[in-house]
Amino acid sequence: MLEKLYKRSSFTASDLPSFRRQETVFILLSVGLLAILLLAQSTFSYWGRPSRGLLLMLSAVFAIDVIELVWVQGLKTELSPRTLTLLTWGSIALNLAAAGFLTVLVDHEDSPYYIVAVVPVLVAAFRFSLPALAGVIGVATFVNFATTKFYFSHHPPVDVGEYFEAGIASLTFAIVGLLVWLLVRQLRANENNLARNLLELKQARAKLLEEETLAAVGRLSSAIAHEIRNPVAMISSSLAMAKRSHPGSEQHDEMCDIAAREATRLEKLTTDFLSYARPRKPESTPHRVHDTLAYVASVCRAHAGEKEVKIEVEASGSLEADLDPAQIQQALLNLVMNAIDASPKEGTVKLQSGRNGFSVVSISVTNAGSPIPAPVLSRIFEPFFTTKAGGTGLGLAIARNIARAHGGDLSVASNQQDNICFCLRLPSAHVSAAPALAAKD
Repeated sequence: MLEKLYKRSSFTASDLPSFRRQETVFILLSVGLLAILLLAQSTFSYWGRPSRGLLLMLSAVFAIDVIELVWVQGLKTELSPRTLTLLTWGSIALNLAAAGFLTVLVDHEDSPYYIVAVVPVLVAAFRFSLPALAGVIGVATFVNFATTKFYFSHHPPVDVGEYFEAGIASLTFAIVGLLVWLLVRQLRANENNLARNLLELKQARAKLLEEETLAAVGRLSSAIAHEIRNPVAMISSSLAMAKRSHPGSEQHDEMCDIAAREATRLEKLTTDFLSYARPRKPESTPHRVHDTLAYVASVCRAHAGEKEVKIEVEASGSLEADLDPAQIQQALLNLVMNAIDASPKEGTVKLQSGRNGFSVVSISVTNAGSPIPAPVLSRIFEPFFTTKAGGTGLGLAIARNIARAHGGDLSVASNQQDNICFCLRLPSAHVSAAPALAAKD
């Protein structure tokens, strides 16, 4: 679309919606102008009562305009340039002919219907080049002088002042047409410049995304190689030492234990990476948030007891969200375990939930302790980035992927002393139950 708009050089409408809007405005302008002139002639006796021929002519023009308006509104496909050009010239010819015949039918030296010729001048200014516009203005000028001459040929003597007025009207058409043409040309130039800039921006963005993707793949590959190399090297060296040791000896058993632990760590790393790289699509159903938080708290309570940390759950018993319980439990387990490890002794980890507007449910995991350092905070959701010894650095990345797969997100809501809070946002199940009393575990 941008390429098409940028390459278009004519002054015609650039697409079907633009053509439909323009043509509708021109038709309504023509109909409105004719209706005003008819009302003025019927109201004031200066021009006399409308004749039958005038009314028939106006009825025909109104009918043609209404038919065209209905046809334009029903267009579904863009017109070819040839069809658009023919239609535009047909509209110009109709209005110029209407201006001439209506002026003659009024049979008055000061007929107001000559003003109808301004509509084709505006159409030409919008749609065509300067020579074409000059041609339309020339025809409008000819119509003005021809109708003036026709009137005085039937109502002598000639009043030179009327020819002067016809010239003034033609000059007015020329000035209006030229000004509109210049404005439209400037707008078209600005539109083309904007389209070109947008096209260049789109191309630059695509190139940047491609480069970022390649860079991310490179960083991810490097991180995977680094994370896998260490346990593989430990397994290899441990097995080599165990082979050189006497079976059943203390050194042999120790090396075999090290190899087994590293193999387990390698298996966990592979599992976490697969969870990150190929997340399962969530099977979301309306689910009570309190039940999920209570389950996660019960699972983490043993680890919290070892760290001398308390876990509290504050959640409405009736609050529901659209979620996959197993996936959200996995995401919250990562958050809660990290919060427990970061909490000081006798600290408290709080799991809280609430509504964020009508359509979003927020789940926050808050712990005491020191704020996350700025260099760490900027990379905290980056895969394989970790400050934990033995950590894979995939827990938070997996948790955020799960949240986004649910149509929500995961972010750091607070990073202050004794108030480090991660907020998980999920779509609400749109239940209207009243909030229940907060429960604590």
